[in-house]
Amino acid sequence: MSAVSAPALANAMPPIPVTVVTGFLGAGKTTLLRALVQRRQSRRLALLINEFGEVAIDGDLLRAEGDGQGQVQIQDFAHGLIAYGEDEQFVPAMLALASRRAQIDHVLIETSGLALPSAVMEVLQSPELAPHFVLDATLAVVDTPLLLEEAFASGDAVRDATASLFRQQLECADVVVLNKIDGMDEAPLLQAEATVRALAPNVRFLELAYGARLDIRLALGLRLHQAGATVHHHYTPVGMPGERATVAADQRRFNGHAHSGLGAHSHGLSTHKHFHEQDPGWQSFTLRSTAPQDPERLRQAVAAAALAEPILRTKGFVHSAAGPLLLQAVRARVVAAASGQGGTASHDGKHSELVFIGYHPSRSNVARILAERTGADWT
Repeated sequence: MSAVSAPALANAMPPIPVTVVTGFLGAGKTTLLRALVQRRQSRRLALLINEFGEVAIDGDLLRAEGDGQGQVQIQDFAHGLIAYGEDEQFVPAMLALASRRAQIDHVLIETSGLALPSAVMEVLQSPELAPHFVLDATLAVVDTPLLLEEAFASGDAVRDATASLFRQQLECADVVVLNKIDGMDEAPLLQAEATVRALAPNVRFLELAYGARLDIRLALGLRLHQAGATVHHHYTPVGMPGERATVAADQRRFNGHAHSGLGAHSHGLSTHKHFHEQDPGWQSFTLRSTAPQDPERLRQAVAAAALAEPILRTKGFVHSAAGPLLLQAVRARVVAAASGQGGTASHDGKHSELVFIGYHPSRSNVARILAERTGADWT
């Protein structure tokens, strides 16, 4: 019997499943991923984190959940261009993961909040990656309160750009995760479901993430794009909208496709031109300060900046007398809390560093507002 070569053995191994996580700015993608990492059980995960900004905030947060045993590998892509035509890092990074196939059970890719997941989905089908990876599912995480506030409805230029990108993200998804729903009763949840269905009627499943936690079975191992696979999805029962809404007896009506598995999921490169090509108005910038910050004054300053400028997302680490803080903001909703970590790979804990993302925002005006309200220089 002849010996089997190492490449032949590698080719004989099943492809690595990939879950793509999308969602608009501030939807809670990183928080949801952190919870999945915590409850991964024995799964060995590789995470690729794509951020729009020069500081890798999300990657640092996820590293805080690592076990130090090499079972969670994290790589940052801070340029916001993951898998798009000008990205020269994505394919080599994925091939490097493929070379360690025996040490990886699943790959999770978090796309930028201002990008479409279809770029990743397309490149996964390329000749370079298709032999090694298979798309497991695409999840779109939704900030449910913002959805109910009609923040993703058309209106002015900012709202139009936001609504277009949000809708396209939903259209790419197999599973939509309604996040930030704690305290909501049935009526707003049904309203949110109806809104999602109207925007993207072919979404297969809607799931509820209380406490930003999703059942591990709803995120990993769905095999929705594995041809010929028998797919069993343990999904959260969702009711049908209506005056006398109840949980539907036949939940198969919520499935936009058959459960028997699909072949390749192709959207075409024309559907996911980078947001800079579609609309160069989306911008990000970082402001830093070496002075210790008063958390409440800074929180109010960030909220004031979001009201004065079209800032949709702010995040970063804060240097305060009480210790390092993590600041997270969606529009003018701002929370600053203990970060649970000191210095990180991109932050030394001795200065404040905030990333602002918006639509045609004025960096100088935001810096001025922060300086006036905190009494510290921001540059």
